[in-house]
Amino acid sequence: MRERTHEILQAGLNGALEHFAVDPDRLPAVADFVAGVIRDKYPDLKVPLHARWRHFVHGGEDLWARIASMRSWPDAAAKARSAFDLAIVSVLLDAGAGPAWRYRDAITGASAGRSEGLALASLRMFEAGVFSADPRDPLRADAARLMQLSESDLAAGFQASADNALDGLAGRADLLVRLGRVVAERADVFALADAARPGGLFDHLAAPGDPVAAPAILYALLLHLGAIWPARLTLDGVVLGDTWRHPAIRRADVTDGFVPFHKLSQWLAYSLIEPLRDAGLSVSDVDGLTGLAEYRNGGLFVDLGAIALRDPAQMQRAHAIDSTLVVEWRALTVALLDVLAPLVRTMLGVDAARFPLGCVLEGGTWAAGRKIAQALRTDGRPPFAVVSDGTVF
Repeated sequence: MRERTHEILQAGLNGALEHFAVDPDRLPAVADFVAGVIRDKYPDLKVPLHARWRHFVHGGEDLWARIASMRSWPDAAAKARSAFDLAIVSVLLDAGAGPAWRYRDAITGASAGRSEGLALASLRMFEAGVFSADPRDPLRADAARLMQLSESDLAAGFQASADNALDGLAGRADLLVRLGRVVAERADVFALADAARPGGLFDHLAAPGDPVAAPAILYALLLHLGAIWPARLTLDGVVLGDTWRHPAIRRADVTDGFVPFHKLSQWLAYSLIEPLRDAGLSVSDVDGLTGLAEYRNGGLFVDLGAIALRDPAQMQRAHAIDSTLVVEWRALTVALLDVLAPLVRTMLGVDAARFPLGCVLEGGTWAAGRKIAQALRTDGRPPFAVVSDGTVF
């Protein structure tokens, strides 16, 4: 991922990209803006990783921590399996919601859209046992139940309707059904200590012992859950998921033109680090993961002028996820996050060991991308629209 996205960045620096021009002289200003957002939000610079767990905090209360504290867990592994179940299902449901959809929580009274709303809705569904095959044990996701989920089940859980439209609802439901099917078929990975469930991946990752390398988490997700993704690009019969083509990538083999991003899988890898650590395992090489190719990080670079569309009229159109323009934008985002991170650390006076890329994202580029989008556009939308099927953004 790093190799190929940086090749596209180099093409941009050489003025050779079709859709975007890159202005590296703007990066210090972007870094200064991000550093300012981090200082405002985390004055002590104690920034957690960019993970799904942040979205379960509402009104200053960690809702998952409260729910988990009310349960008597037989051991740390049981709690970790449940946390894995929640993280995997919630992240896979997190593709873009659209600008209008909102979730209203009956318990807290909170109302939220986008990622925060999707997180809150999925947490409440998890708490209610929507993904569990055992009515006596709601805090789990079982392959048997996931395979039975329907679009109407998710519509009810997300409060989606004609008046509260949620983008990509059918794609989300289909993704969870495929998740259940894949998990059920791989008992050797997902049923080492319990019935087949996504959370069984905890036992698979923990089996080799301490420490667990962060890239190994991503590898396991891509290897064992890759078949859940829609069949877009394939290689030797293997579905490649969030992988697309760009003409700047030239190879004399079957991967010619391929640019992998794996945005949801990587965010999920970040999100599984904390349950592993909570269970007593250490996680190494967190910076082995890349930044995330999504619209908040990407919008940050567009809105602050580090990258610019050669044809500004393209901002008025919606673009397909596999279009050269969107692939270009996402690749530049991943590569520029690598360039930006050390600039931000220097401004904050921290090093990579204390402040890995996942903290830069959380503190960070994602929050800064949202802040500048809201300042420039009243509804906080990205600088241009991407057509999503509910499985990418």
